[in-house]
Amino acid sequence: MVGVTLGLAGIVTVTVLLALSAFFSSSETAIFSLPAEWFERQAATDDPRAQVLKELYDDPHRLLVTLLVGNNVVNIAISSIVTVLVASYLPSGAAVAVATVCTSFLVLVFGEIVPKAFGLGNAERWSLRIASPIRLVERVLSPLITLFDGITRRMNAYISGDANIEKPYTD
Repeated sequence: MVGVTLGLAGIVTVTVLLALSAFFSSSETAIFSLPAEWFERQAATDDPRAQVLKELYDDPHRLLVTLLVGNNVVNIAISSIVTVLVASYLPSGAAVAVATVCTSFLVLVFGEIVPKAFGLGNAERWSLRIASPIRLVERVLSPLITLFDGITRRMNAYISGDANIEKPYTD
């Protein structure tokens, strides 16, 4: 059985990770819902956030990989922590089922659906606000992002004949 302190630490950690999941999900929806012309107009302003955002948007595949790597690492961590917490109170079979249902609910509602709706409804403002944090994530996770970027570009080229499969959606 998990102690009270460890249980509270787990709950706090899951809450923080859900906020990060919301960040990545809302960012993806906000950025990719905007037309390319909007990025050009913003980049022409003196807003340094717009410059960072335009640089990120200029490589949509790498940007998507950055957001998806961040979101998946966070969501898998949520699942692992919830499973450990639930498994300390229930037998293993029931723990897996309960942890799956709880994690699915938490991630879908608080990490995906609500944040994506927010990102869509606040796309311009949110995209500018999150540009620098996304750049930071891209730099911190650069080796991992570069690995997945390369692998998925090769796979996309093999499957569809185009390594930049996202381009039609961002032009």
